[in-house]
Amino acid sequence: MAFGVAKKILIVDDASFMRTVLKDIIKSNGLASEVYEAADGVEGVKAYQKIQPDLVTMDVNMPRADGIQALRAILKIDPKAKVIMVTAIEEKHVVQDAMRLGARDYVVKPFDRSNVPLVINKVIRQK
Repeated sequence: MAFGVAKKILIVDDASFMRTVLKDIIKSNGLASEVYEAADGVEGVKAYQKIQPDLVTMDVNMPRADGIQALRAILKIDPKAKVIMVTAIEEKHVVQDAMRLGARDYVVKPFDRSNVPLVINKVIRQK
């Protein structure tokens, strides 16, 4: 399957392991030429302003500013921002809130490595 390629993807997650896994999936599937990382919602919003990525993967549970707060802030900066929420299964209600706010899709942890590129590709291709 041919994937749409984003120039820049920003991964926002407080767990460095998760950032590494997502970065590996993105790189190995050729989904982006540049991958950036932020360790919490505050850093994520600052990075978004600076980098202006094509896509963001956003963890829900993070210190300083959680994924919902960061999503709100990013959508204020750019209402067309493409944000995919990354969440644990028990946070399903949070994902529904995020989708209502403007998140484009979500991935549930622990995720199937083959599912992540499909979700990223779907969101990259959205207008």
